[in-house]
Amino acid sequence: MATAITVLDRLLEIGELFQKDMARAFSGTPLTPARTRVLWDLAHSGPSTQHALAARLEVSPRNITGLVDALEAGGYVTRSPHPTDRRAIIVSLAASAEQLMREMQREHAELTADLLGAVAPADRPALERGIDAIAARLRELVAAEEARQADRMEAPA
Repeated sequence: MATAITVLDRLLEIGELFQKDMARAFSGTPLTPARTRVLWDLAHSGPSTQHALAARLEVSPRNITGLVDALEAGGYVTRSPHPTDRRAIIVSLAASAEQLMREMQREHAELTADLLGAVAPADRPALERGIDAIAARLRELVAAEEARQADRMEAPA
């Protein structure tokens, strides 16, 4: 007995397709999805401390250090002393990475237009509202589950 394909099935398929496309796009480069997230964040937020990067990307300070180390070794980012806090380091996009990120942003805009082109113009506002609502609800569910897990970890045995 075949089961009907659900909206969740389609969303999971879309996620897998995006991952496959990213893997193809970065094949042969040292860029991973996690490293690309760091570059994308720096392109949008500008130079940042590692602490702020870790907080925005919701990763540990140790994890961000490894990501920045790899990106610096690849020539994608530079580190410099913080102007007012001698304990902090500022991470910035290297000039070559700034160009790469402009190209990625252009490709991102083109893919967005191409994907939305598959939807009738009259349906696009409803699609965007629906995607926003699904993303907001999923964020709520994930946050609630994280809170439940934290409560279980803190509860006495």
